[in-house]
Amino acid sequence: MQIALQQMLASGQPIDKLVEAPVSYAGREVQVRLVPMNGLIDLNRAPVPLLAAAFQYAGGLDEGAATNLANAVEAMRREPGPSGRPPGFEAVEDLMLISGMDYALYSRVAPALTTEAGGSGMVNVKAAPPIVLNIVAGGNQGAVGTFLQSRAGDNIGADTSGMNGAFIDSGSPSKVVELNARVPLPDGGAIIVIRRYMVGPAAKDGLPWRVFYAAFRVELASTPTT
Repeated sequence: MQIALQQMLASGQPIDKLVEAPVSYAGREVQVRLVPMNGLIDLNRAPVPLLAAAFQYAGGLDEGAATNLANAVEAMRREPGPSGRPPGFEAVEDLMLISGMDYALYSRVAPALTTEAGGSGMVNVKAAPPIVLNIVAGGNQGAVGTFLQSRAGDNIGADTSGMNGAFIDSGSPSKVVELNARVPLPDGGAIIVIRRYMVGPAAKDGLPWRVFYAAFRVELASTPTT
């Protein structure tokens, strides 16, 4: 992942779009995906209608229930903390503190959310994964498919006509990125390693980034059916 990030920074290109590419390491190719975090929906900055759309189109709630839950999120992020200022959401997992949020709903919406995107609170669709694009498109899978097809390659001129323009950011570069590396295993499964980086100088080790989140999950090999 650091090789991929180094190549991206060395290219001088802004980090403003989702990139997937293989990276050669230790005699094998590892597929790495770089996602600017402003391609996700920020719990601390997204407007209530965008949060409601997330709960409706990713969470499966009806419009009324989705709006009520979005309003509950807005109330929580405005609640003053011990300092007298609202602390907001420290992590997506804090959603579980909201009345009406159960784990099944959380597991459906969590992949579309972040608390670290910063910026405008809208979605950079050049960086957004399909689950977020479906939210911005109001569940219109045809519009998502058209956009993904036109976004492929250089990501220039992608068709957003089937999406809600009120939810779309201009695509400014992000200083916070998530990298996923898929490390294949001999049995056909894989280990998915996840790191989030704050890009910029002043890291103590001299690197132009710092890691502030790390996780991994195991992707089991598919079992052939008979």
